[in-house]
Amino acid sequence: VIDALAEDPDATVLTFSGPFNFAAMVNRAAEAATGDVLVLLNNDTEVITPGWLAEMVGQLSRPEVGVVGALLLFTDGTIQHAGVHPGVGGLMGHGHKHRRSDDPGYFGRLTVVHEVAAVTGACLGITRTTWDRLGCLDEVDLPVAYNDIDLCLRARAAGLRVVFTPHAVLHHHESVSRGFDDDPGRTARLAGEVAVMRERWGDLLDADPAYSPNLTLTGRDFTLAEHPRVTPPWRT
Repeated sequence: VIDALAEDPDATVLTFSGPFNFAAMVNRAAEAATGDVLVLLNNDTEVITPGWLAEMVGQLSRPEVGVVGALLLFTDGTIQHAGVHPGVGGLMGHGHKHRRSDDPGYFGRLTVVHEVAAVTGACLGITRTTWDRLGCLDEVDLPVAYNDIDLCLRARAAGLRVVFTPHAVLHHHESVSRGFDDDPGRTARLAGEVAVMRERWGDLLDADPAYSPNLTLTGRDFTLAEHPRVTPPWRT
């Protein structure tokens, strides 16, 4: 497929050498792109809904929206990504993960576009104007993991919204081409990227417009926590 695209006058194929650096590859592609909208799209994704791109561009046409993400499904049809939430199953977790694709979600939220803390770079839309305003992905300190989350947090810090749309749906064969971070070298690199995020964002990393502090961070997401992470006003 890539070889065929290289012969298409409407496409540009870039080569990248050296250690795997997702952020650097995206940044080089963004430099070469000439459109008004950039879409980060993994090579392990497959489009399901024909109008996915129009949906994402439509959301980006709203001046208050900085970044938009799509509904991503595993091969078995269950949810892989429907927005990213701080603290759910780790530093950052995907909400509604492994639920059926037709699950309406917590209080029906998977039926409507809504604001989230972040979205995955596996399928992420952003305008060229916003990209230039925020700066590119961090290819120095976050070469592989969390560079997409960092971009989303920068968008929110700039007063822009990060939104998830269930009306753009793709399959995501998660890490099928690169593998998982489960060997010692990758584990050490991932720990370093986590430390960078913690140092850079501090308590702001835990702020989530889409996940109540009354909900649990362990076990099944969007269920009530045994101990809420806020103090009731009558106790202050």
